[in-house]
Amino acid sequence: MTYIYTPTGVCSRQMTVEIENGMIRHVDVLGGCNGNLKGISSLLQGMRVEDAIARLQGIRCGMRPTSCPDQLSIALRQALEQHY
Repeated sequence: MTYIYTPTGVCSRQMTVEIENGMIRHVDVLGGCNGNLKGISSLLQGMRVEDAIARLQGIRCGMRPTSCPDQLSIALRQALEQHY
């Protein structure tokens, strides 16, 4: 399943997540801090969706109430809800 999410409150503009059998297969983020988001995307490959959500949710970026990782956790939660 491929899920496309438009984040809010962060620099990134779009997040695309590919999930197969509850595992993250690929993450692509447009905008944001390119190197950091590529690193996060690489680390998430092969991880269970629930584990990724638990690790990413609540992370803040400076004084912002959210961050790209936090927005990615929201995208993953929504993808699960949509699929199940």
